[in-house]
Amino acid sequence: MDKFMREAIKEAKKGLAEGGIPIGSVLVKAGRIIGRGYNRRVQLSSAILHAEMDCLQNAGRLTGSDYKKCVLYSTLSPCSMCSGAILLYKIPRVVIGENRTFKGPEEYCRKKGVKIRNLNSPECVQLMRDFIKAKPNLWNEDIGK
Repeated sequence: MDKFMREAIKEAKKGLAEGGIPIGSVLVKAGRIIGRGYNRRVQLSSAILHAEMDCLQNAGRLTGSDYKKCVLYSTLSPCSMCSGAILLYKIPRVVIGENRTFKGPEEYCRKKGVKIRNLNSPECVQLMRDFIKAKPNLWNEDIGK
């Protein structure tokens, strides 16, 4: 398993331990994690704090040229909102843990030049399947169903 995805999984497990949704993310520049986050919608009663958004927030203010040198790791395929942030800041590469339990607009992102790599991680799939089975209403709220 990729060492940065392992860190994203740690973030996802923090969210789960706090009663939230187990999705984690890290932002990497030049082989170093510069931001990390996890889905905190439940914990902070937020409409927007998906893992990727929390990660970008925690990375702080960066320049456009900084974002263009980054790779965003997420345990789950980014949704439309998070993909919008990826496109806005022109983050060129995204590595996802899985897209079996949820698939965001990956093809659209690819058409816009984002390189997406899916690790098809059994651990990421199981984390989400267990959560969705245990809390389907919360999951549906998170993805706007």
